[in-house]
Amino acid sequence: MAKISAAQVKELRDKTGVGMMDAKKALVETEGDMEKAVDVLREKGVAKAEKKSGRVAAEGMAAIAVKGNKAAIVEVNCETDSVASTDKFKALVAELADKIATEEPKTVDDALALKTANGTVKDDVIETTQVTGEKISLRRFQVIEKGDDQNFGSYLHNGGLIGVLVVLDGADEATAKDVAMHVAAINPEYVNRSQVPAETLAHEKEVLVKEALNEGKPEKIVEKMVEGRLNKWLSEISLDDQEFVKDSDQTVSHFVESKGGKVNTFVRFEVGEGIEKKTDNFVDEVMGQIKD
Repeated sequence: MAKISAAQVKELRDKTGVGMMDAKKALVETEGDMEKAVDVLREKGVAKAEKKSGRVAAEGMAAIAVKGNKAAIVEVNCETDSVASTDKFKALVAELADKIATEEPKTVDDALALKTANGTVKDDVIETTQVTGEKISLRRFQVIEKGDDQNFGSYLHNGGLIGVLVVLDGADEATAKDVAMHVAAINPEYVNRSQVPAETLAHEKEVLVKEALNEGKPEKIVEKMVEGRLNKWLSEISLDDQEFVKDSDQTVSHFVESKGGKVNTFVRFEVGEGIEKKTDNFVDEVMGQIKD
C-alpha cells in the first residue's frame, strides 16, 4: 500500500474542498494517484447528490451576466441561506450565468451539459453539492438578445434573492437599471395592458361584475363601476401604467419616454417562488441528518 503524505491530503482537499478523511480514503484507494482520487471523489459526489435529490432546495440566488448584446438571468437553488451565502456557491452561480450568456443553451439539460474546466456544468454542480452537503440545482434561466439601439438594465436585490433583467428601446443603461429596480420592488405581471390574455381579462371582468352586484349596486351603474375597477386592476399589473417607484407623480412609461425610450421586455426571478418548502419538526430534522 502506497504511503500517503499529509501534503498529498492537503493538495486533494484544496482541489476538491472535501473533508480530510474523505481525501485520505480516496488517495489510499487510488494508491496516491491524485487525478484518480479526484475522479473517485466525483463519483462519490454523484452518489451523494443522488441521495440528496429528494430534498427541497428553495433557497439560493439569482445572477445576471451581460455579454455584449446578450444577457442571461439564472436561478440556482440550495437548501439553506447559509450555503447560499458561501463563496463556493456564489462562484458556481456566477460561473453558470456567464456560461449560459455566452453559449445560449435552450434547456436546463443543455446548460448542464456545457463544458467547463472541471468537465461539465453538471460536474460543477455535483462538486458543490459534495462540498456543501446540500442539494444544489440549476432551476431556470432565460437568455435575452437586444439590438444595438436597445439597452439592458439589471438589478439584484438583497444579494440575489430577486433578480431583474430589463430591455428598453432607446434611453440608456441608467434608465434601464431604474426600471429594473422598480420591477424588483413592485412585481408587475406584464409590460403593458395589451399583453394581458383575453381570457384573463374576461375572467377578471366577470369577477368584478359579480362583486358589484353582490354589493347591491344597481345594474345600470354596474358596467361603469366595473370599467373603472378593471382599469385600476390593469394599471396595477402592467409595468407601463404603474406609478414609478422613484417618482409617484409619473408612470413608468412616462419616465422612460422622458429619457427617450420605451419598455420592451423584462424578466423577474424571485428565488424559491412557486416551490413548496418542506417544514420538518426538530426531531424529524435530526433523524433525517442521522440517516444521511
